[in-house]
Amino acid sequence: MSYDKNNIFAKILRGEIPCKKIFENDYVLSFHDINPQKKIHALVIPKGEYVDLDDFNKKASDKEIIEFHKALSHVPSLLGATGKGYRVLSNIGSDGGQEVPHLHFHIFAGEKIGKMVI
Repeated sequence: MSYDKNNIFAKILRGEIPCKKIFENDYVLSFHDINPQKKIHALVIPKGEYVDLDDFNKKASDKEIIEFHKALSHVPSLLGATGKGYRVLSNIGSDGGQEVPHLHFHIFAGEKIGKMVI
């Protein structure tokens, strides 16, 4: 899968599509999913053009990697999800269920999530 500069997350980053922001800094944007699968469903994306986690870890700067991973803990805290727990999930590649060719992690919380894979 190659990076598509017209994917929905690239359009959100360019301000072409609005989002309900949760957190933003120079490296990361987090926002509420428009089609939530759980009571709390947020997305965390890097601002750089990375297809998936493998691409990100190969090409991102150390600062980008650190800030992204810090955001994966900071966003659940902002959402009040750190007490009872939450799930962080990224789909990678077609077999992994990735639909948008821009690295993104889902954060699910606010209710019992259940088994990881069914």
